[in-house]
Amino acid sequence: MNLSETSYKRGRTDLALEVSERFEQDNVEVKGVILKETYHKNKEIKVTTVTVENEQGAKVMGKPIGTYITIEAPKLSEEDESYHKPLSKEIAKYLKKLMGEKKSEHVLVVGLGNRDITPDALGPEVVDNLFVTRHLIREYGQEFKEHNKMENMSAIAPGVMGQTGMEVSEILRGIIRETKPELVIVIDALAARSMERLNTTIQITDTGISPGSGVGNNRKALNEEGLGVKVIAIGCPTVVDASTIVYDTMENFMSDKGFSEDEVNNFIKEVGDMTIKNMFVTPKNIDEAIKKTSYTISEALNSCFCESLTE
Repeated sequence: MNLSETSYKRGRTDLALEVSERFEQDNVEVKGVILKETYHKNKEIKVTTVTVENEQGAKVMGKPIGTYITIEAPKLSEEDESYHKPLSKEIAKYLKKLMGEKKSEHVLVVGLGNRDITPDALGPEVVDNLFVTRHLIREYGQEFKEHNKMENMSAIAPGVMGQTGMEVSEILRGIIRETKPELVIVIDALAARSMERLNTTIQITDTGISPGSGVGNNRKALNEEGLGVKVIAIGCPTVVDASTIVYDTMENFMSDKGFSEDEVNNFIKEVGDMTIKNMFVTPKNIDEAIKKTSYTISEALNSCFCESLTE
């Protein structure tokens, strides 16, 4: 997303849910956008599906046409196996929904990001925890595949342009040309508008992804149009725009002192221009949060493509 005059108030975000909330706050109905919420009280999980139906909705939302499923799980980064297991099943359920009825015989999972920078290491960490099967099936054959109830899954963490000198899309097109997967699943760290959604939210979408878009570092989009194969993206917000924190804090303080909304906006914009442009913040427990989140996502993927692991 691009910074605008309201971005100091709104903040950057990769979450379609947060974009839709902006219009709810302003009491604006967006034609071409459908929002559906479900709360699983026993699991402490809230699921919101935002469907962008047409070009009009896509233009207003600033998001491609498609389905965006957001799973809000407050205990995602906590050490609680009784919470993570049903959460993994929930992620797998919605992932299968976006994959459709036809099962993919070969899936390529791509872990985007830089593993040397913790808030950006979600993708590589997920790949490290996957049970890849392509080499096993090639070695032992179709009977082995059927006996173990597994699909053909391969995976790669391609790094970032600063490490390889190549666009991720260039690397993936070469891999896709050689291995011919029917589905690509990309995993990436995202940016959020709300502090409360950091490391507590999973977004799954069938529109692909533009790596780095949430922090203004746009790379070529990874989608069906660019890669020639269906792409599903899974992400979790790990950073928040620093301007968001400043605005929320100052808004509360200045509102209590009687300043108007315009005065608050003008003040935050001026401060932002001077001190906090293009700065992002991540929680102090990010190491542990990435570990827990990556494990939960990888377990969801393993259960989708190797049923024998969950029996």
